[in-house]
Amino acid sequence: MKERSPRNKTLTLTPEERNRYAERLVRSPAGLSPEANPDRTIAALTGRIIYGDLFETLPLLPRAFADLVIIDPPYNLDKDFHGNNFRSRSNAEYEQYIASWLPAVLACAKSDASVYICCDWKSSPAIFGELEKLCVVRNRITWQREKGRGAAHNWKNASEDIWFATMGEDFYFDVTAVKQRKKVIAPYRENGKPKDWEETEDGKFRLTHPSNFWDDITVPYWSMSENTDHPTQKPEKLYAKLILASSKPEALVFDPFAGSGTAAVTAQKLGRNFICIEQNEEYCLWAEKRLELARTDTVIQGLADGIFRERNSL
Repeated sequence: MKERSPRNKTLTLTPEERNRYAERLVRSPAGLSPEANPDRTIAALTGRIIYGDLFETLPLLPRAFADLVIIDPPYNLDKDFHGNNFRSRSNAEYEQYIASWLPAVLACAKSDASVYICCDWKSSPAIFGELEKLCVVRNRITWQREKGRGAAHNWKNASEDIWFATMGEDFYFDVTAVKQRKKVIAPYRENGKPKDWEETEDGKFRLTHPSNFWDDITVPYWSMSENTDHPTQKPEKLYAKLILASSKPEALVFDPFAGSGTAAVTAQKLGRNFICIEQNEEYCLWAEKRLELARTDTVIQGLADGIFRERNSL
């Protein structure tokens, strides 16, 4: 393995940690059997990472337990998830893939739950098509991730989408929890006093209602403590917006494609509960270490004092 720079904060595991974290995992299907969970209660699974195949695991879970569902499935492109390879396919085949698990995932959502599904420009139409069959689709968020090489014969792909849907007309949404602090370019005054902005030692700022275009998110990189070697890791700040806007404290967040555990870690930092599924054991172990670290370090980069700051301002 290539030696890392001393300043590189990317998560690593010792052999002792691997053994310890492996014991914390719920292993599917054995760990979900009637013997392991005789009452089939959510309480026994809350705060746990389930290591197992999604299609084997979903039928073993109780129904309608999640207040918020966050889904980050493989996009329709070739990707090596540390030995679990996903291959691109035709649009019709990708739609069939989404349809093969989405109804079972949404069966885990409460009637008033909210749902967010991550995607890129290529997978977005298929995901929207399947999602609108089962939910009320309310918006499409686009976040500017600004990472990746340029393309010689195409536009650089620097953004991703997140579809926002709800299971019905009754749902929770708190816009005041996700306001953004932005610099004031034209500081208008009324009767000599600042109008809708404040002056601080750092400059002039106002709190704004978030739109469906997010340009304040930094993708995890090597000098950030939340960084792992997962090839498509989502930022904690990104998920913090979804969780704060669409769930109450102590609500239960369900993530069926947990990856390195961003949804679980962010939920824990923000006082929510979680249940996550991941088929790659290495990623499960990374998630367990991140959860352990998050018990004493609840900082989310870019979020301070309940306010989201602009990109790289913290």
